[in-house]
Order: sequence, then C-alpha cells, then structure tokens
Amino acid sequence: QVQLHEQGPGLVTPSQTLPLFCTVSGGIITSDYYYWHWIRQPPGKGLEWMGVIAFSGTTYYSPSLKSRTSIARATSKNQFTLQLMSVTPEDTAVYYCAEGYYYCSSTGCSNSFDTWGQGTQVTVSS
Repeated sequence: QVQLHEQGPGLVTPSQTLPLFCTVSGGIITSDYYYWHWIRQPPGKGLEWMGVIAFSGTTYYSPSLKSRTSIARATSKNQFTLQLMSVTPEDTAVYYCAEGYYYCSSTGCSNSFDTWGQGTQVTVSS
C-alpha cells in the first residue's frame, strides 16, 4: 500500500522559494501509471491542485501557478519535490502530496487522488 510523507520548512519569508519534499513508500515513483500530485488548501478555502509529475517524469501544472512552480523527482530517494518561487502570504496553506491519476483529452484534463499524505503547514510571513 502506497504511503506518502511530506516535509517542508514550516515558515518561509516572502519573496523566497518554498521547497517541499514527498517521500513515497510502498510503491516506486517510476512504476507505470503512477501520477504524483501536489495540492494545497489555504485557510478557509478549498483544495487547489498545483501540479503533477507522471511516472515517466513528465510534468503538468496548474495554469495559475505554472510560472512559479517546479515539480521534480529524486528517484534514488523515491521522492518527488515541489518548488514554489516568489512566495507571498497568499501562499500560506496546508500542502499535500498525493498519488492518483491524470488524464488529458481533446476536451480538457482531469485528475483523481487515491492516497494522500498527512499534509504539512506552510506559513509565509516576515
């Protein structure tokens, strides 16, 4: 059974880059048809999908965050990462990594999430 564990700095200064790490156990991140997502939930708001890295290494991003987001993987650690650049207090949220699916067709893209990490709180403040 796949399990995910997020790690992050907790507190980030505005304009800096937020690094987050998700370590996967019970599954190999390069195994066929696994998709590894980053999702966040700001206080008092709904879930926001940020992006995904596929088993192949291909990445897809939310259009609203694409210019500030980079998702990568460290296969030797069975880990995938998120970097969110130029953060502001509006980036304060609980950040989750998740395993699920991602599919695009001519009519658009959709995703689903099967397994979630426990989430990590990130606060952007000076």
